[in-house]
Amino acid sequence: MKSDRLGGSEVSVSALGFGGSVIGNLYRAVDEDTALGAVDAAWGAGIRYFDTAPHYGLGLAERRLGRALTGRPRDEFAVSTKVGRLLVPDPRGAGMQDDAGFEVPADHRRVWDFSADGVRRSLDDSLRRLGLDRIDLVLIHDPDDHWAQAVSEAYPALHELRAQGVIGAIGVGMNQWQMLERFVAETDVDAVLLAGRYTLLEQSAVDSMLPACLRRNVSVLAAGVFNGGVLATDELGPEAMYDYAPAAPELRARVARMAEVIHRHGASVPQVAMAFAAEHPAVVSVVVGARSAAEVRGNAELFDRPVPAKLWGDLIAAGLLRPGLPLPTGYRARSRHRG
Repeated sequence: MKSDRLGGSEVSVSALGFGGSVIGNLYRAVDEDTALGAVDAAWGAGIRYFDTAPHYGLGLAERRLGRALTGRPRDEFAVSTKVGRLLVPDPRGAGMQDDAGFEVPADHRRVWDFSADGVRRSLDDSLRRLGLDRIDLVLIHDPDDHWAQAVSEAYPALHELRAQGVIGAIGVGMNQWQMLERFVAETDVDAVLLAGRYTLLEQSAVDSMLPACLRRNVSVLAAGVFNGGVLATDELGPEAMYDYAPAAPELRARVARMAEVIHRHGASVPQVAMAFAAEHPAVVSVVVGARSAAEVRGNAELFDRPVPAKLWGDLIAAGLLRPGLPLPTGYRARSRHRG
């Protein structure tokens, strides 16, 4: 699978990336063998970029990812993790469940910390959990309510670590595009992880933020391309989620109409969702989570499958996709994803 560099750095990521939140027991528990099998399947599918964070399962995702990558040639893969939430032991949580969406014991609590010292402590902790000698890409994680400290303390600390060669690339990961655009314009980041804001259902980042990334040579990692799950399957179940909440009836109806158009062309909803995000010229990797080897292999196969060119025009004609977006013509993206 083809890889692209992040901004002006030497760090390369595969066109399809592995999102680690699910193996941190997001929404429901995944047993150890299944989680490690998902990472093994990703490797077998040619995926060489793996994203995680301390937030995911209170460190569980980092520990599992590290175990699964043990013994792999270190120069053949890239790992990103995040800073901004320190994990602090919390004996009071013994016997309780984490309340942030992960099915794990609440034996630690998350403490917001975007200070320079907090960044270094977080990275040291992540390296121990991952069992790696280095982290390729470090992302400032969800600084929505912490702009001042993130830009004045966390970013300079990462900038210094990058200059020293301790880390390969730096960036920011968020579920909104407005603050990401500020980072792109006002700092020297290599990449941004944009979650859920450039998808089949929402393209709010397309008018100013994504063009800014192209102008500034900032690579985009497109995450949340299934918008939390509502675009992840071809059959919309009653439990379908949109951005971490149950999908509203009007949204479910829109997805159902999209699915009708997509299925008429013999394509799949997740296939089209990934192809759409991958086609934007600022996007270098589509990051998709999976909780099993079967899900990983299914996503990888769909990612490589051509989307009929006429499908895009039919979505636009049906009022389900705005005109003027960078859409595949004969699935131009496919040639970029194979290496």
